[in-house]
Amino acid sequence: MFAVRQASRTTAATRPSLSATARAASSIPLDLEHGTSPNVDAGSPGAFRIQTFNKISEQGLQRFPSEFYSISDSHQASHAILLRSHKLSMDEVPQSCRAVARCGAGTNNVPVVEMTKSGIPVFNTPGANANAVKELVLAGLLLSSRDIVGGMNHMKDLGAKGEQRERVEKDKALFGGREIAGKTLGVIGLGHIGSATARDAAALGMDVIGYDPGMTIESALKLPRETQILGGMKAVFAQADYISLNIPFINKTPDEGGTKGIIGEELLAEMKNDATILNFARGELVDSAALKAHFDAGHKGKYVTDFPEDLLWDHENAIVIPHLGASTEEAEDAAAAMAAETIMRFLTTGEIVNSVNFPTTLLEKHCTTTSVRIAIVNQNVAGSLAQILAIFGDKNLNILQQVNKSRGDVAYNVVDVELVDGIDWPEVQKALTTVPEVISSRFILGDTSLGGFGYAVNDPEHGYSV
Repeated sequence: MFAVRQASRTTAATRPSLSATARAASSIPLDLEHGTSPNVDAGSPGAFRIQTFNKISEQGLQRFPSEFYSISDSHQASHAILLRSHKLSMDEVPQSCRAVARCGAGTNNVPVVEMTKSGIPVFNTPGANANAVKELVLAGLLLSSRDIVGGMNHMKDLGAKGEQRERVEKDKALFGGREIAGKTLGVIGLGHIGSATARDAAALGMDVIGYDPGMTIESALKLPRETQILGGMKAVFAQADYISLNIPFINKTPDEGGTKGIIGEELLAEMKNDATILNFARGELVDSAALKAHFDAGHKGKYVTDFPEDLLWDHENAIVIPHLGASTEEAEDAAAAMAAETIMRFLTTGEIVNSVNFPTTLLEKHCTTTSVRIAIVNQNVAGSLAQILAIFGDKNLNILQQVNKSRGDVAYNVVDVELVDGIDWPEVQKALTTVPEVISSRFILGDTSLGGFGYAVNDPEHGYSV
């Protein structure tokens, strides 16, 4: 049993002019808007519709060519979603949606598990805000070493009394500190931000040690030659004067394989008595109750965090910053631009990079005048690929290129087949999409004003929906 959603068709008068690519693929059902429900304003026929949440950088949005993409914060049947901090719910994700991109590294505001079940890749922008966060980490180093904030507030108090010139030299001894040159910075997590922090800290005269069990060759090449890579977090905590946290938040305890509260009593006990923790990764990494108890027991170091703190917000050892890590124009521009490029690459070629739930998939270019590219998302179940490929054989379609990748419970297939006359392409798509394990399929039409057409879903409740 399958259900077909009636979709609006464009008339000859309203249909966009066909490019050479579209003319060559004219037998593909380009006039059928797959995934569009009745009575929904589809906007420009065939153009990719990008739904935005939050205020997205105009420099990023300008990456989308206006002749192929319609950008709005009020699309009802979008093909892709672009957001920053908005907490996305599945109710806001239409059946027509092929992808979601967050302008930032974390995706905790996106229901990734549900997206995966729906066959929708979720993209992020790793490294786009790395420089902005790194600069704030360095600022945190200085704020924790010299009581700059305390001194500034004291000068305001003196200024209000008209005593600033009289007292400034006498009172400056109240706000003494130490230099960071010659001190040891421990970096836990040596990705984009961690490696950049390590490099610049070394340039400021610091000794750098680090730990990252998943460090990539790319990150290793960015580190100063003198960086010592240690065998565990305990070793870093024992040797460092400053500890920068740059690891992802996984909402499970360390015993369960997560990172929630991973900075707890056991690691805090290893710290030097005056060591400082710099947390510009996620607030939940630190067990605030354990850290407060550590401070109250006489620890003289500082805790610098870029996240709200319920227990330590007014503690004399804590410096709490209002989540400013990526709050620069440059970071917002870079993240939006990367998200836009990633979305366009996926929609027009089928390639996947920077996805948190789908496998990285790189493809050779295909000739759009002689071949048809079809992407199929399916559950990663044994035997499903054989069923998919058998359909091409049954339809006498010659496969020119085929890529199959999987990640966890989802598999992603991209198949280029020879473009020949006499093929009932809607029937081909229906046969592919109604394979029991298939979640969705789509024709990938490249850079064309008809790119939004050709998407079908094997809906769990309604069956085959176009």
